Amino acid sequence: MKKKGLKGVKTIIFGRTLIVVFAFLVQFALIIASFIWLRDYSFYIYAGFVVLGVLVLLHLFNSRGNPDFKLVWMIPVTVVPVFGALFYLYINSQPGTRMIYQRLQYLGKFTKQYVTQKEKVKKDLEQKSPQMGHLASYLMEYGTCPVYEHTLVTYFPLGDEQFPAMLKELEKAEKFIFMEYFILEEGYMWNTVLELLKKKVREGVEVRVMYDGMCVLALLPSFYPKILEKEGIQCKMFAPIKPFFSPHYNNRDHRKILVIDGRVAFTGGTNLADEYINKKERFGHWKDTAVMLKGEAVERFTFMFLEMWGVSERGDLEYEPYRTPKDMQMPNDGYVIPYDVMPYGYERTGKQVYLDILNTAQRYVHIMTPYLILDHEMIMALTYAAKRGVEICIIMPHIPDKKTAFALAKTYYNELLEAGVEIYEYTPGFVHAKVFTSDDEKAIVGTVNMDYRSFYHHFEDGVLFYRNSQISHVERDFQATKKKCVKISVADYKRLSIFNRIMGKVLRIFAPLM
Repeated sequence: MKKKGLKGVKTIIFGRTLIVVFAFLVQFALIIASFIWLRDYSFYIYAGFVVLGVLVLLHLFNSRGNPDFKLVWMIPVTVVPVFGALFYLYINSQPGTRMIYQRLQYLGKFTKQYVTQKEKVKKDLEQKSPQMGHLASYLMEYGTCPVYEHTLVTYFPLGDEQFPAMLKELEKAEKFIFMEYFILEEGYMWNTVLELLKKKVREGVEVRVMYDGMCVLALLPSFYPKILEKEGIQCKMFAPIKPFFSPHYNNRDHRKILVIDGRVAFTGGTNLADEYINKKERFGHWKDTAVMLKGEAVERFTFMFLEMWGVSERGDLEYEPYRTPKDMQMPNDGYVIPYDVMPYGYERTGKQVYLDILNTAQRYVHIMTPYLILDHEMIMALTYAAKRGVEICIIMPHIPDKKTAFALAKTYYNELLEAGVEIYEYTPGFVHAKVFTSDDEKAIVGTVNMDYRSFYHHFEDGVLFYRNSQISHVERDFQATKKKCVKISVADYKRLSIFNRIMGKVLRIFAPLM
């Protein structure tokens, strides 16, 4: 009976997916047909659109932003001036996207009233490292992300090891549980968590769950939040996909955050699905990482969650009941900076933190990432660091989850390898970890991939550690993972099929959209 019910749910999901895809195709067909009709209707109308295309090109050329995005837009505007120019205007004039951005700006200003930087902590950090002091100032000024002390950090080299710790901490919840994930899928992991959440609701604990709306296309039915609400769990989908086109759908909530009572927070690469704890095999062994925080830095994750939850609400947020208790006594173990990444505005904190580490490293930078889709700045940072003698080592998957993204990643291999960057591929399976370590002093664990999606399009989060005892654990895990990898050489790229090489080079033109 259970299998039959699940089959019915899958039928609904995929039926809805087909409807959404069909609706998008119909809308594009109508738009294109309209443009063709207008083009053929009159020479003057067509000439007007050509002028419009020129104006759009001038605007693109003089606008702020990454040149790679300008190039991607210039191609359709130049080749198909009517369709390209109007499509650009349509994408950049969506009121829905502007409203979300304005709401987030308002919530950010509201949060600043509650998020304060302890001056003593900042001054101590500046004395130990002026460079880290400057980075901390940047994150506070442009991301409202303070630097914290008195935070206990636990690093998990696998989702398999994180999951029992999550269950243990969920069992202790007394006041509230906040969960925000990119993927939520029925299976052993989520069903185990769900049963625990139901139990906590019966005990009077406030439970809120938020997941990305992309799940509605293939993983969960559109009415799933109502199912959870019947159990007393508050639930939201972020930007659920509907049968009409909007650029807002490009900005996904890729964050993975769990906050319990303001005392404990988890983040990292793991979603709530069985492959993340190797209960289900999809692309060989799934290598992922996560961290658990206890102490002062947890409060920033609480505010991150509440801000995202508040996007679809009105008015101010209520923070006071959810603040980190003052009675928490944690040892002083270096510095911790939780930070979030927004796809709106001009600041790209996720990318800037990575660039800062690459540009200031003295001995090494070790990276684990599932995707490698780089803009010019990131290529220059990686290659320049290698050329000036810093050991730059990147671990990638050997078994990819997306063949197109993998083919595209390989187009960067030669340039990186020739500059001295070392690239390894994890032979047991798929690396989903997003990890940086540098000089035994800095580490990052979070959700930010090394690609355009994470740097420019998605909502993300991460934690930067400085002189924290867990950095050695992160580096030890990197070295242990590297032993299970194959080292890539320039000759390996030459052995790729002609088809894969051509596909990768063609895809690279559209890389900013991938």
